[in-house]
Amino acid sequence: MRLSRYFLPVAKETPSEAQIVSHQLMLRAGLIKQQQAGVYVWLPFGLKVLRNIEKIVREEQDRSGALELLMPTMQSADLWRESGRYDDYGAEMLRIKDRHERDMLFGPTAEEVVTDVVRTYIRSYKDLPLNLYNIQWKFRDEVRPRFGVMRGREFLMKDAYSFDIDADSAVDAYRKMFLAYLRTFQRLGLRGVPMRAATGPIGGDLSHEFIILAKNGESAVFYDSVYEDKDWTTTDISFENDDASKSARKAMVDEVLAAYAATDEMHEEEQFLANVPEDRRREGRGIEVGHIFFFGDKYSKPMNAKVMGKDGKEHVLQMGSYGIGVSRLVGAVIEASHDEHGIIWPTEIAPFNLGIVNLKSGDTACDELCKKIYDLATAKGLDPLYDDRDERAGAKFATMDVIGVPKQVVIGPRGVANGIVEVKNRKTQEKTEMKIEDFLKSIE
Repeated sequence: MRLSRYFLPVAKETPSEAQIVSHQLMLRAGLIKQQQAGVYVWLPFGLKVLRNIEKIVREEQDRSGALELLMPTMQSADLWRESGRYDDYGAEMLRIKDRHERDMLFGPTAEEVVTDVVRTYIRSYKDLPLNLYNIQWKFRDEVRPRFGVMRGREFLMKDAYSFDIDADSAVDAYRKMFLAYLRTFQRLGLRGVPMRAATGPIGGDLSHEFIILAKNGESAVFYDSVYEDKDWTTTDISFENDDASKSARKAMVDEVLAAYAATDEMHEEEQFLANVPEDRRREGRGIEVGHIFFFGDKYSKPMNAKVMGKDGKEHVLQMGSYGIGVSRLVGAVIEASHDEHGIIWPTEIAPFNLGIVNLKSGDTACDELCKKIYDLATAKGLDPLYDDRDERAGAKFATMDVIGVPKQVVIGPRGVANGIVEVKNRKTQEKTEMKIEDFLKSIE
């Protein structure tokens, strides 16, 4: 993309209404524009980041065996009355009426809708296990929306729902998602720390939040350093349903919960400190980016979601739900990865992975080399951003840094004359001179 043709409203000053770093940088770097309290327009640059995160989340859900569907944002109040949650959910639910005076709501979550789908079509244990997921906009009418996308009212969420014949199978489905989440967050350049959590309005008796470490995190986190170098993306995790795979998943999850635990409850902190060697103890602040629940028949029983078992008897389905805040992750990544110059994107979610800075637009030699690099990078499947604007060099450097392009190549008249370009690593700020032919080979 040529920057002269792109819509990227970068601001020089930090917006006064933004209180935390992620909100400040998302506004400054042109990712979002506030439309009303807690509701944002995702501008082209921000949407690219959102889609990159969504892609990784989707790939890991698919890998785990979950199946994607798309559920409506507008839901019938009758389904929520059937489950018993309509009156209990509270003021965060946006309740409305249609032209026929039927009660409806803008979905804050989708347990009722997906349970209705499954009870309509799933009749036998032979159709299980089943996990259905949805990446869709949700709305919760926060009393005090703040901190940008970190605590907004409208947000993009991946929500998955598992259905099983019995509690043992349902807990195995829970473990699948637990391990899939560890993979997902690591692919996003983050370390997901599982923390035992309250179930809240979702319900149930087994729940974990997934926390990523950030200085401005909401929660105190205590964890064991033994897993700091653990690479879940290369760990052999089987998501098959045979007994050996189930046993392996249980062992993996038990190991993580014992050695990579985190909590913000004092009595559990004391237990954690007692069980972990002093040299491995770590603490910090964390931001919740995912939450998983096992709640048994909380929804399936009142909604009469049953299947016929091997024994010829009807069994109420056992359920779990698994959320990841896709739009919240954009802010969380920035909170965890930035410096005084701007955003530092993890490689896999960077909206552009090569920045081309032309120090003298209009100079024939500079223009030709920039175009050559741009065309070659595009042909090789990279996503370059070419700053071809008639702007001073300082403004171009500042733009590339605030928006966080991971690798930047600087082309100027003197360098071209000497057969040299300057390559900059955004994360380290390290600058290296390279011969033009060597840089072109590196793209190849």
